Amino acid sequence: MDYIRRLPVYLLLDCSGSMSGEPIVAVNQGIKALISELKGDPKALETAYLSVITFDSSARQVTPLTELMLFKEPQLSTGGATALGGALKVLADCVKNEVRTTTDTQKGDWKPLVFLLTDGAPTDNIDEGIEAIKSVSIGNVIACGAGANANSNTLKKITNNVLMMNNLTAGDMAQFFAWVSDSIKVSSNSIDAKPGEAVQLPPPPQGFVIVP
Repeated sequence: MDYIRRLPVYLLLDCSGSMSGEPIVAVNQGIKALISELKGDPKALETAYLSVITFDSSARQVTPLTELMLFKEPQLSTGGATALGGALKVLADCVKNEVRTTTDTQKGDWKPLVFLLTDGAPTDNIDEGIEAIKSVSIGNVIACGAGANANSNTLKKITNNVLMMNNLTAGDMAQFFAWVSDSIKVSSNSIDAKPGEAVQLPPPPQGFVIVP
């Protein structure tokens, strides 16, 4: 069977109590802007599929992997703790269940892109989550720590690609989601040229710090 190889994109979004107010409003607006931006890019429209996983005291997939034209933005609300380890486990399960692997008869999907946004330290066992995502094949994981309470050392355990955002203002969130959409566009436009290679993502927004 011949079909387009999909570029699966997973957004892991912190919806703990500390994200309430302006931050979660900005996240909801950011997802909306991300979708409308991607719909304007023919290649992204063809290849990118998006899923949203949220975590507070527990973690869940609120939007399964969906093509952009059919994607409905979830309305996210906040409360509870920060089950980041649980979110990584949910991610690993979703990748196992949703991402097509290459077989003798079909080419599989591209390796997933994962964007993680959190403003605090995990309140559950993160090591179990890290073990879980090591068991699946993922292209790039980009973790963004937002505000003073995000711990870059914890995020570095998950991935080498860690950005820190100074605060949780609407402006910073908008920049983050604009950068995510640019990253997805760059990825969807360059995967054919360099299949299997890690994609070079665009430089992060001004004022964001890349953790070495």
